[in-house]
Amino acid sequence: MNSDSGVRLECDGPVATVTLCRPDVLNAQTPDMWRTLRNFSRELTGDVRVVLVQGEGRAFSAGLDRAVLTGTDFTDLAALPDDEAATRIAFFQDAFTWLRRPDLITIAAVQGHAIGAGFQLALNCDLRILADDAKLTMAEVTLGLVPDLGGTKRLVELIGYARALELCVTGRRVPASEAATLGLANLVVPAADLTSAARDLAAAVLSSNRDAVIEIKALLSGAADRSYPDADRAERESQVRRLKSLF
Repeated sequence: MNSDSGVRLECDGPVATVTLCRPDVLNAQTPDMWRTLRNFSRELTGDVRVVLVQGEGRAFSAGLDRAVLTGTDFTDLAALPDDEAATRIAFFQDAFTWLRRPDLITIAAVQGHAIGAGFQLALNCDLRILADDAKLTMAEVTLGLVPDLGGTKRLVELIGYARALELCVTGRRVPASEAATLGLANLVVPAADLTSAARDLAAAVLSSNRDAVIEIKALLSGAADRSYPDADRAERESQVRRLKSLF
């Protein structure tokens, strides 16, 4: 569905697959793609549990399509009052942040370049599998911009402030082997095995009790913002809900 905008959604029972499909430009992203991505969250059926995010061709996504910077979307955005411009950016962020939905496990399968918006798309997913040729780059600084698509908090959570700062202010490329060492990748596999590895991980998630998976995701995603007593209480409350449901 919706491949005309450069991205499509395919649902197969409990697994939905989001595919960036502009391989001729390395899946460079546009506001039209973001509008479509934003709508995908509303199109998922209630039985979807896992979302796979992938890119066609030799790259996951080369980031923002440079042609967009001189187009009306961005020139008009710069001309808006501050609050209206921020509201427009919030709309774009929704294309990425729905991948953090509490009822879904989202998996990015990354090959080749994941630059800027491409890197942030992968960061918004819960889990990342990288092909051994993958290269991650937070390149916004090279355009005089900042990462603004939901990537900064997740990056700090995954690799810490100092490393996140270094990657964002230098815009350097991180190869798959380093990404695994830093904690940006759950798994690195040969490029030929990327799709099968992502589907194997999805199958492993689906083999577990859905409600338990949702409760576990909520516990872990909120853990960093809780004190130890609050985390202990959250665990107790979650377990009581599971026990009452099971027995």
